Amino acid sequence: MNFEAHRDFSVKLDNDDPLRSFRDQFIIPHHNGKDQVYFLGNSLGLQPKTARTYIDTVLGQWSDYGVEAFFLGDDPWLNYHDHLLNPLSKITGSLPTEITVMNQLTVNLHLMMVSFYRPDGKRNKIICEAKAFPSDQYMFETHVRHHGLDPDQTIIEVKPREGEQIIRLEDITAAIEANKDELALVLWGGINYYTGQLFDMQAIAAAAHKAGAKVGFDLAHAAGNVPLQLHNWDADFACWCNYKYLNGGPGAVGAAFIHERYHKDPSLNRFAGWWGYEKNTRFKMEKGFVPSATAEGWQLSTPSPILYASLRASLEIFETAGWENLQDKKEKLNAWLWFLLDELNRQQNAQVLECITPRQEKGCQVSLLMLQKGREIFNELTAKGIITDWREPNVIRLAPVPLYNSYEDVWHFYTTIRDILIKP
Repeated sequence: MNFEAHRDFSVKLDNDDPLRSFRDQFIIPHHNGKDQVYFLGNSLGLQPKTARTYIDTVLGQWSDYGVEAFFLGDDPWLNYHDHLLNPLSKITGSLPTEITVMNQLTVNLHLMMVSFYRPDGKRNKIICEAKAFPSDQYMFETHVRHHGLDPDQTIIEVKPREGEQIIRLEDITAAIEANKDELALVLWGGINYYTGQLFDMQAIAAAAHKAGAKVGFDLAHAAGNVPLQLHNWDADFACWCNYKYLNGGPGAVGAAFIHERYHKDPSLNRFAGWWGYEKNTRFKMEKGFVPSATAEGWQLSTPSPILYASLRASLEIFETAGWENLQDKKEKLNAWLWFLLDELNRQQNAQVLECITPRQEKGCQVSLLMLQKGREIFNELTAKGIITDWREPNVIRLAPVPLYNSYEDVWHFYTTIRDILIKP
């Protein structure tokens, strides 16, 4: 599409947007009496207006039935998990039986490590991305130590080449090939939280399996953001949080994918809990763990219907909007942002910012390396109610999302930076 750098064009884009009404289904925080321009769906998604209704319904069931709410009423809690599976299966490219909604992200990663990281003699190495999110780094370090291994000798980090910001796919596959005789696991982020780089998960999974290793993905910044095909890509497992692009609320319940080939594998290690027990006999309370023959067999404790309800409110909006429709808008909204960022550089005598996010391999997030007035620009954006975040030493991250961000939001972001740059 041929964009034009003026406000009327952003208004036209919004008027022509078939998803524009979905913004009204979210609560937009206010700043000085006006809606914020909220670009931090990559950190915490906004609240669906229906979240309160769904949560109040669960609270009402609690007050009406007490513990019997697990079994009584029109929507018993015992089956609440089922509401979440079909929407998440479309978003992640999974079978509904391959998904379990439980715990939080790092807890689930530890649980998946129990099942899929099986160090055996010299085959004990893990390959991951350099500058993975700190929680992942701490998970790796402590889990490896749990096996009596030295993290410095066991964990292989693949990093960008000197002078580059992104990690090349050929360097990832080369590291896998070079360590194939000692490699136990490749655990990679779907999108790097700092640069916004989207990785070729299908290629990474194929390379890992060719080397005889298991492969898993941390989809914290990918789930609800970019198209995924976890089942067809043959991933062994994946984990994600539901509070970013999936708008499940702060500290939302997490989720995991486990490929169906493992659901009935009795040789697989796992840490068990009673909620993962086979459903038909769970309440017999018998000794000896018999897992559900789906991904739900990895569940541990009784889940919170309140957290499920909050996530359900958002997933129903995804269902109504349509996943493919959201992807179409995401691409157009992102292209509009990149067009205006190029305009900013073109208008100046010297380059003012560098997009360290690749133009092609990306989702909603764009990370801007600020070459001029970085902190001043960030502070002014915040003062004007444009919510982004700052990462040291001089990166601004923002993520316009298709459910509640508008083309005019992006225009306002652009004009705010432009006006700062032209000030004497």
